[in-house]
Amino acid sequence: MFQSFFPRPKSFFLSAVAWFFICLGIWYGFADGLAPQLSLMREALPTVEGERPPFLNPDKVWVYQYIVLVTVMFCIAWYFIERNRWYGWAVCGSAVILLVSYFQVQLGVWLNNWYGDFYDLIQLALSEQGTSKITAQQFYGQLMTALYILVPNIIILVLFAFFTSHYVFRWRTAMNDYYMTHWAKLRNVEGAAQRVQEDTMRFAGIMEGLGSAFVSSIMTLIAFLPLLWTLSEQVTELPFFGAVDGSLVFLALMSAIFGTVLLAAVGYRLPGLEFNNQKVEAAYRKELVYGEDNAERADPPTVRELFNGVRRNYFKLYFNYLYFNVFRYAYLQGANFIPLIALGPTFVAGAITFGFYQQISNAFNRVENSFQFLVNSWTTIVELMSIYKRLKAFESRISVNPMDAAEPALEI
Repeated sequence: MFQSFFPRPKSFFLSAVAWFFICLGIWYGFADGLAPQLSLMREALPTVEGERPPFLNPDKVWVYQYIVLVTVMFCIAWYFIERNRWYGWAVCGSAVILLVSYFQVQLGVWLNNWYGDFYDLIQLALSEQGTSKITAQQFYGQLMTALYILVPNIIILVLFAFFTSHYVFRWRTAMNDYYMTHWAKLRNVEGAAQRVQEDTMRFAGIMEGLGSAFVSSIMTLIAFLPLLWTLSEQVTELPFFGAVDGSLVFLALMSAIFGTVLLAAVGYRLPGLEFNNQKVEAAYRKELVYGEDNAERADPPTVRELFNGVRRNYFKLYFNYLYFNVFRYAYLQGANFIPLIALGPTFVAGAITFGFYQQISNAFNRVENSFQFLVNSWTTIVELMSIYKRLKAFESRISVNPMDAAEPALEI
Protein backbone atom coordinates (compact mmCIF):
# COMPACT_ATOMS: atom_id res chain seq x y z
CA MET A 1 0.00 0.00 0.00
CA PHE A 2 2.73 2.47 0.95
CA GLN A 3 5.87 0.79 -0.36
CA SER A 4 4.55 0.84 -3.91
CA PHE A 5 4.24 4.65 -3.87
CA PHE A 6 6.53 6.18 -1.24
CA PRO A 7 10.32 5.64 -1.07
CA ARG A 8 11.14 3.76 2.17
CA PRO A 9 7.75 4.58 3.73
CA LYS A 10 8.74 4.27 7.42
CA SER A 11 11.90 6.32 7.00
CA PHE A 12 10.09 8.83 4.81
CA PHE A 13 7.28 9.58 7.26
CA LEU A 14 9.54 9.53 10.33
CA SER A 15 11.97 11.92 8.64
CA ALA A 16 9.07 14.22 7.73
CA VAL A 17 7.96 14.40 11.38
CA ALA A 18 11.55 14.91 12.58
CA TRP A 19 12.14 17.63 9.97
CA PHE A 20 8.97 19.40 11.07
CA PHE A 21 10.15 19.67 14.68
CA ILE A 22 13.67 20.67 13.64
CA CYS A 23 12.29 23.48 11.46
CA LEU A 24 9.94 24.54 14.25
CA GLY A 25 12.89 24.76 16.65
CA ILE A 26 14.95 26.78 14.16
CA TRP A 27 12.06 29.17 13.58
CA TYR A 28 11.42 29.92 17.24
CA GLY A 29 15.15 29.84 17.97
CA PHE A 30 16.24 32.66 15.69
CA ALA A 31 14.70 32.54 12.20
CA ASP A 32 11.49 34.39 13.09
CA GLY A 33 13.47 37.59 13.65
CA LEU A 34 15.10 37.62 10.20
CA ALA A 35 12.18 39.19 8.33
CA PRO A 36 13.85 42.65 7.97
CA GLN A 37 16.87 41.04 6.32
CA LEU A 38 15.36 38.21 4.27
CA SER A 39 11.69 38.96 3.57
CA LEU A 40 10.88 39.61 -0.08
CA MET A 41 8.52 42.35 1.11
CA ARG A 42 10.71 44.89 2.88
CA GLU A 43 8.01 47.52 3.52
CA ALA A 44 4.42 47.06 4.66
CA LEU A 45 1.62 48.20 2.41
CA PRO A 46 0.02 51.51 3.46
CA THR A 47 -3.17 51.20 5.53
CA VAL A 48 -5.83 53.57 6.75
CA GLU A 49 -5.54 54.52 10.41
CA GLY A 50 -7.32 51.98 12.60
CA GLU A 51 -7.55 49.44 9.78
CA ARG A 52 -6.22 45.92 10.30
CA PRO A 53 -2.93 45.09 8.51
CA PRO A 54 -3.39 43.46 5.06
CA PHE A 55 -3.14 39.75 4.36
CA LEU A 56 0.46 40.18 3.21
CA ASN A 57 3.07 42.05 5.25
CA PRO A 58 6.86 41.62 5.64
CA ASP A 59 6.57 39.26 8.61
CA LYS A 60 3.93 37.08 6.94
CA VAL A 61 5.83 36.92 3.68
CA TRP A 62 8.94 35.78 5.57
CA VAL A 63 6.91 33.02 7.28
CA TYR A 64 5.67 31.82 3.89
CA GLN A 65 9.20 31.99 2.44
CA TYR A 66 10.52 29.90 5.31
CA ILE A 67 7.79 27.26 4.99
CA VAL A 68 8.34 26.91 1.24
CA LEU A 69 12.14 26.84 1.67
CA VAL A 70 12.22 24.04 4.26
CA THR A 71 9.67 22.05 2.26
CA VAL A 72 11.77 22.29 -0.90
CA MET A 73 14.87 21.30 1.08
CA PHE A 74 13.09 18.17 2.31
CA CYS A 75 12.10 17.21 -1.24
CA ILE A 76 15.66 17.75 -2.50
CA ALA A 77 17.06 15.61 0.32
CA TRP A 78 14.83 12.69 -0.63
CA TYR A 79 15.76 13.15 -4.28
CA PHE A 80 19.26 12.00 -3.29
CA ILE A 81 18.32 9.61 -0.44
CA GLU A 82 16.07 7.45 -2.59
CA ARG A 83 14.21 8.33 -5.76
CA ASN A 84 11.69 5.81 -7.00
CA ARG A 85 9.40 5.91 -10.02
CA TRP A 86 6.75 7.91 -8.16
CA TYR A 87 9.08 10.42 -6.50
CA GLY A 88 7.44 13.41 -8.20
CA TRP A 89 3.95 12.58 -6.97
CA ALA A 90 4.75 10.81 -3.68
CA VAL A 91 7.30 13.31 -2.33
CA CYS A 92 6.76 16.57 -4.22
CA GLY A 93 3.02 16.01 -4.59
CA SER A 94 2.63 15.41 -0.86
CA ALA A 95 4.63 18.59 -0.23
CA VAL A 96 2.27 20.59 -2.45
CA ILE A 97 -0.75 19.24 -0.54
CA LEU A 98 0.82 20.28 2.77
CA LEU A 99 1.66 23.77 1.50
CA VAL A 100 -1.86 24.39 0.20
CA SER A 101 -3.31 23.10 3.49
CA TYR A 102 -1.08 25.55 5.37
CA PHE A 103 -2.20 28.39 3.11
CA GLN A 104 -5.84 27.55 3.85
CA VAL A 105 -5.20 27.67 7.59
CA GLN A 106 -3.50 31.06 7.30
CA LEU A 107 -6.42 32.33 5.25
CA GLY A 108 -8.74 31.10 8.00
CA VAL A 109 -6.82 33.14 10.60
CA TRP A 110 -7.06 36.27 8.46
CA LEU A 111 -10.78 35.75 7.84
CA ASN A 112 -11.35 35.28 11.55
CA ASN A 113 -9.91 38.74 12.18
CA TRP A 114 -11.81 40.19 9.23
CA TYR A 115 -15.12 38.87 10.56
CA GLY A 116 -14.41 40.56 13.88
CA ASP A 117 -13.88 43.94 12.22
CA PHE A 118 -16.83 43.51 9.87
CA TYR A 119 -19.37 42.58 12.55
CA ASP A 120 -18.13 45.39 14.76
CA LEU A 121 -18.87 47.67 11.82
CA ILE A 122 -22.38 46.18 11.56
CA GLN A 123 -22.93 46.68 15.28
CA LEU A 124 -21.82 50.30 14.99
CA ALA A 125 -24.22 50.85 12.08
CA LEU A 126 -27.18 49.39 13.99
CA SER A 127 -26.40 50.87 17.39
CA GLU A 128 -28.61 53.90 16.78
CA GLN A 129 -31.42 53.21 14.35
CA GLY A 130 -31.80 55.89 11.70
CA THR A 131 -28.47 57.56 12.54
CA SER A 132 -25.87 55.17 11.15
CA LYS A 133 -22.29 56.02 12.09
CA ILE A 134 -20.72 54.37 9.05
CA THR A 135 -20.67 55.22 5.36
CA ALA A 136 -21.45 53.06 2.35
CA GLN A 137 -17.80 53.38 1.35
CA GLN A 138 -16.68 51.80 4.65
CA PHE A 139 -19.21 48.99 4.38
CA TYR A 140 -18.50 48.02 0.78
CA GLY A 141 -14.80 48.64 1.25
CA GLN A 142 -14.73 45.87 3.88
CA LEU A 143 -16.56 43.51 1.55
CA MET A 144 -14.16 44.28 -1.31
CA THR A 145 -11.19 43.54 0.95
CA ALA A 146 -12.53 40.02 1.52
CA LEU A 147 -13.28 39.67 -2.19
CA TYR A 148 -9.65 40.36 -3.13
CA ILE A 149 -8.61 37.41 -0.96
CA LEU A 150 -11.44 34.97 -1.64
CA VAL A 151 -11.46 35.12 -5.46
CA PRO A 152 -7.82 33.95 -5.81
CA ASN A 153 -8.54 31.36 -3.11
CA ILE A 154 -11.43 29.92 -5.16
CA ILE A 155 -9.08 29.49 -8.12
CA ILE A 156 -6.53 27.77 -5.86
CA LEU A 157 -9.19 25.41 -4.47
CA VAL A 158 -10.34 24.41 -7.95
CA LEU A 159 -6.77 23.69 -9.07
CA PHE A 160 -6.04 21.91 -5.80
CA ALA A 161 -9.05 19.60 -6.25
CA PHE A 162 -7.83 18.80 -9.78
CA PHE A 163 -4.31 18.12 -8.45
CA THR A 164 -5.43 15.84 -5.60
CA SER A 165 -7.57 13.81 -8.01
CA HIS A 166 -4.46 13.06 -10.06
CA TYR A 167 -2.45 12.43 -6.88
CA VAL A 168 -4.93 9.79 -5.71
CA PHE A 169 -5.02 8.12 -9.13
CA ARG A 170 -1.19 7.96 -9.26
CA TRP A 171 -1.19 6.26 -5.85
CA ARG A 172 -3.80 3.83 -7.06
CA THR A 173 -1.74 3.18 -10.20
CA ALA A 174 1.33 2.44 -8.08
CA MET A 175 -0.59 -0.13 -6.00
CA ASN A 176 -2.21 -1.60 -9.12
CA ASP A 177 1.16 -2.07 -10.83
CA TYR A 178 2.68 -3.55 -7.69
CA TYR A 179 -0.09 -6.10 -7.22
CA MET A 180 -0.21 -7.06 -10.87
CA THR A 181 3.50 -7.91 -10.86
CA HIS A 182 2.63 -10.52 -8.20
CA TRP A 183 -0.66 -11.59 -9.76
CA ALA A 184 0.43 -15.25 -10.02
CA LYS A 185 0.48 -15.42 -6.21
CA LEU A 186 -2.53 -13.20 -5.64
CA ARG A 187 -5.04 -14.47 -8.17
CA ASN A 188 -6.29 -17.30 -5.89
CA VAL A 189 -7.07 -14.96 -2.98
CA GLU A 190 -10.76 -14.44 -2.24
CA GLY A 191 -11.95 -11.32 -4.08
CA ALA A 192 -8.55 -10.65 -5.67
CA ALA A 193 -10.02 -8.74 -8.61
CA GLN A 194 -12.06 -6.49 -6.34
CA ARG A 195 -9.05 -5.67 -4.17
CA VAL A 196 -6.94 -4.63 -7.13
CA GLN A 197 -9.72 -2.76 -8.91
CA GLU A 198 -11.75 -1.21 -6.07
CA ASP A 199 -9.91 -1.37 -2.75
CA THR A 200 -6.78 0.31 -4.13
CA MET A 201 -8.89 3.24 -5.37
CA ARG A 202 -10.76 3.60 -2.08
CA PHE A 203 -7.63 3.24 0.04
CA ALA A 204 -5.69 5.92 -1.86
CA GLY A 205 -8.63 8.33 -1.81
CA ILE A 206 -9.39 7.90 1.88
CA MET A 207 -5.72 8.10 2.91
CA GLU A 208 -5.24 11.33 0.98
CA GLY A 209 -8.38 12.84 2.47
CA LEU A 210 -7.68 11.77 6.04
CA GLY A 211 -3.98 12.66 5.80
CA SER A 212 -4.76 16.15 4.53
CA ALA A 213 -7.43 16.61 7.21
CA PHE A 214 -5.05 15.47 9.97
CA VAL A 215 -2.23 17.76 8.86
CA SER A 216 -4.70 20.63 8.44
CA SER A 217 -5.94 19.99 12.01
CA ILE A 218 -2.39 20.19 13.37
CA MET A 219 -1.70 23.39 11.45
CA THR A 220 -5.00 24.86 12.62
CA LEU A 221 -4.10 24.17 16.23
CA ILE A 222 -0.69 25.80 15.79
CA ALA A 223 -2.29 28.89 14.23
CA PHE A 224 -5.47 29.23 16.30
CA LEU A 225 -4.47 28.06 19.78
CA PRO A 226 -2.44 31.21 20.58
CA LEU A 227 -5.24 33.34 19.10
CA LEU A 228 -7.93 31.60 21.16
CA TRP A 229 -5.79 31.90 24.31
CA THR A 230 -5.50 35.65 23.70
CA LEU A 231 -9.22 36.00 23.02
CA SER A 232 -9.93 34.13 26.26
CA GLU A 233 -8.55 37.11 28.17
CA GLN A 234 -11.77 38.98 27.37
CA VAL A 235 -13.94 36.24 28.92
CA THR A 236 -14.86 37.51 32.37
CA GLU A 237 -15.67 34.12 33.89
CA LEU A 238 -17.07 30.69 33.14
CA PRO A 239 -20.31 29.31 34.59
CA PHE A 240 -19.57 27.20 37.72
CA PHE A 241 -15.78 27.68 37.39
CA GLY A 242 -15.29 31.44 37.56
CA ALA A 243 -12.27 33.14 35.98
CA VAL A 244 -9.84 30.72 34.28
CA ASP A 245 -6.76 31.61 32.20
CA GLY A 246 -7.10 30.26 28.67
CA SER A 247 -10.61 29.12 29.52
CA LEU A 248 -11.80 28.61 25.94
CA VAL A 249 -8.75 26.52 25.03
CA PHE A 250 -9.40 24.14 27.93
CA LEU A 251 -13.11 23.97 27.08
CA ALA A 252 -12.35 23.01 23.47
CA LEU A 253 -9.86 20.38 24.62
CA MET A 254 -12.19 18.85 27.21
CA SER A 255 -15.08 18.80 24.74
CA ALA A 256 -12.99 16.99 22.12
CA ILE A 257 -11.59 14.44 24.60
CA PHE A 258 -15.07 13.67 25.88
CA GLY A 259 -16.45 13.21 22.35
CA THR A 260 -13.53 11.06 21.19
CA VAL A 261 -13.72 8.70 24.18
CA LEU A 262 -17.51 8.52 23.92
CA LEU A 263 -17.60 7.58 20.23
CA ALA A 264 -14.67 5.19 20.53
CA ALA A 265 -16.54 3.36 23.29
CA VAL A 266 -19.90 3.10 21.51
CA GLY A 267 -18.39 2.39 18.06
CA TYR A 268 -15.77 -0.24 18.91
CA ARG A 269 -17.68 -2.97 17.02
CA LEU A 270 -17.98 -1.06 13.75
CA PRO A 271 -14.54 -1.88 12.21
CA GLY A 272 -15.13 -5.62 12.59
CA LEU A 273 -18.62 -5.39 11.10
CA GLU A 274 -17.33 -3.36 8.14
CA PHE A 275 -14.63 -5.97 7.56
CA ASN A 276 -17.18 -8.80 7.68
CA ASN A 277 -19.33 -6.82 5.30
CA GLN A 278 -16.56 -6.82 2.73
CA LYS A 279 -16.18 -10.59 3.13
CA VAL A 280 -19.84 -11.45 2.55
CA GLU A 281 -20.12 -8.96 -0.32
CA ALA A 282 -17.02 -10.45 -1.98
CA ALA A 283 -18.38 -14.00 -1.68
CA TYR A 284 -21.73 -12.94 -3.16
CA ARG A 285 -20.09 -10.98 -5.99
CA LYS A 286 -17.74 -13.87 -6.83
CA GLU A 287 -20.61 -16.35 -7.21
CA LEU A 288 -22.48 -13.96 -9.48
CA VAL A 289 -19.38 -13.49 -11.67
CA TYR A 290 -18.95 -17.25 -11.98
CA GLY A 291 -22.61 -17.47 -12.91
CA GLU A 292 -22.05 -15.23 -15.94
CA ASP A 293 -19.85 -17.86 -17.60
CA ASN A 294 -21.08 -21.09 -16.07
CA ALA A 295 -24.76 -22.06 -16.10
CA GLU A 296 -24.25 -24.40 -13.14
CA ARG A 297 -23.12 -21.55 -10.85
CA ALA A 298 -25.21 -18.84 -9.18
CA ASP A 299 -28.21 -21.13 -8.82
CA PRO A 300 -31.09 -19.71 -6.73
CA PRO A 301 -30.43 -21.69 -3.49
CA THR A 302 -26.74 -20.75 -3.43
CA VAL A 303 -27.37 -17.11 -4.28
CA ARG A 304 -30.15 -16.92 -1.71
CA GLU A 305 -27.88 -18.29 1.00
CA LEU A 306 -25.06 -15.89 0.11
CA PHE A 307 -27.43 -12.92 -0.04
CA ASN A 308 -28.88 -13.88 3.34
CA GLY A 309 -25.34 -13.54 4.71
CA VAL A 310 -25.11 -10.08 3.15
CA ARG A 311 -28.47 -9.09 4.63
CA ARG A 312 -27.66 -10.36 8.15
CA ASN A 313 -24.40 -8.41 8.25
CA TYR A 314 -25.99 -5.22 6.92
CA PHE A 315 -28.77 -5.43 9.50
CA LYS A 316 -26.16 -5.80 12.25
CA LEU A 317 -24.30 -2.84 10.80
CA TYR A 318 -27.45 -0.72 10.64
CA PHE A 319 -28.33 -1.51 14.26
CA ASN A 320 -24.85 -0.65 15.52
CA TYR A 321 -24.82 2.58 13.53
CA LEU A 322 -28.26 3.39 14.99
CA TYR A 323 -27.06 3.73 18.56
CA PHE A 324 -23.65 5.04 17.44
CA ASN A 325 -25.34 7.92 15.58
CA VAL A 326 -27.54 8.68 18.59
CA PHE A 327 -24.44 9.48 20.63
CA ARG A 328 -22.59 11.05 17.70
CA TYR A 329 -25.25 13.55 16.68
CA ALA A 330 -26.24 14.31 20.25
CA TYR A 331 -22.63 15.17 21.05
CA LEU A 332 -22.04 17.23 17.88
CA GLN A 333 -25.25 19.22 18.34
CA GLY A 334 -24.56 19.81 22.02
CA ALA A 335 -21.02 20.97 21.29
CA ASN A 336 -22.43 23.86 19.23
CA PHE A 337 -23.82 25.42 22.41
CA ILE A 338 -20.63 25.20 24.46
CA PRO A 339 -19.25 28.65 23.48
CA LEU A 340 -22.67 30.27 24.03
CA ILE A 341 -22.97 28.77 27.52
CA ALA A 342 -19.35 29.59 28.34
CA LEU A 343 -19.78 33.21 27.27
CA GLY A 344 -23.05 33.68 29.18
CA PRO A 345 -21.53 35.72 32.07
CA THR A 346 -19.49 37.75 29.56
CA PHE A 347 -22.63 38.58 27.54
CA VAL A 348 -24.52 39.57 30.67
CA ALA A 349 -21.66 41.85 31.73
CA GLY A 350 -21.59 43.44 28.26
CA ALA A 351 -17.83 42.96 28.15
CA ILE A 352 -17.44 42.19 24.41
CA THR A 353 -18.78 43.45 21.11
CA PHE A 354 -20.66 41.39 18.53
CA GLY A 355 -17.62 41.37 16.25
CA PHE A 356 -15.41 40.12 19.07
CA TYR A 357 -17.92 37.36 19.79
CA GLN A 358 -17.71 36.29 16.13
CA GLN A 359 -13.93 36.06 16.43
CA ILE A 360 -14.19 33.99 19.61
CA SER A 361 -16.89 31.72 18.16
CA ASN A 362 -15.01 31.09 14.93
CA ALA A 363 -11.65 30.53 16.65
CA PHE A 364 -13.27 28.22 19.24
CA ASN A 365 -14.98 26.17 16.51
CA ARG A 366 -11.74 25.86 14.51
CA VAL A 367 -9.78 24.69 17.56
CA GLU A 368 -12.55 22.36 18.75
CA ASN A 369 -12.96 20.83 15.26
CA SER A 370 -9.21 20.24 15.08
CA PHE A 371 -9.27 18.48 18.45
CA GLN A 372 -12.31 16.55 17.19
CA PHE A 373 -10.45 15.06 14.22
CA LEU A 374 -11.17 11.50 15.36
CA VAL A 375 -14.80 12.32 16.13
CA ASN A 376 -15.47 13.91 12.74
CA SER A 377 -13.56 11.23 10.83
CA TRP A 378 -14.69 8.16 12.77
CA THR A 379 -16.91 6.59 10.11
CA THR A 380 -14.25 7.19 7.45
CA ILE A 381 -11.58 5.70 9.70
CA VAL A 382 -13.77 2.63 10.21
CA GLU A 383 -14.02 2.18 6.44
CA LEU A 384 -10.26 2.68 6.05
CA MET A 385 -9.50 0.08 8.73
CA SER A 386 -11.65 -2.44 6.90
CA ILE A 387 -9.92 -1.77 3.56
CA TYR A 388 -6.49 -1.82 5.20
CA LYS A 389 -7.15 -5.23 6.77
CA ARG A 390 -8.25 -6.61 3.41
CA LEU A 391 -5.22 -5.27 1.55
CA LYS A 392 -2.84 -6.32 4.33
CA ALA A 393 -4.10 -9.89 4.14
CA PHE A 394 -3.87 -9.62 0.36
CA GLU A 395 -0.24 -8.50 0.49
CA SER A 396 0.73 -11.23 2.95
CA ARG A 397 0.23 -13.65 0.06
CA ILE A 398 3.11 -12.07 -1.88
CA SER A 399 5.73 -13.53 0.46
CA VAL A 400 4.33 -17.04 0.04
CA ASN A 401 6.56 -19.54 -1.75
CA PRO A 402 5.65 -19.81 -5.46
CA MET A 403 5.03 -23.56 -4.98
CA ASP A 404 2.14 -22.66 -2.65
CA ALA A 405 0.39 -20.45 -5.17
CA ALA A 406 -2.08 -23.22 -6.09
CA GLU A 407 -3.27 -23.68 -2.50
CA PRO A 408 -6.90 -22.92 -1.61
CA ALA A 409 -7.92 -19.29 -1.48
CA LEU A 410 -7.04 -17.38 1.67
CA GLU A 411 -10.06 -17.02 3.92
CA ILE A 412 -10.58 -13.47 5.18
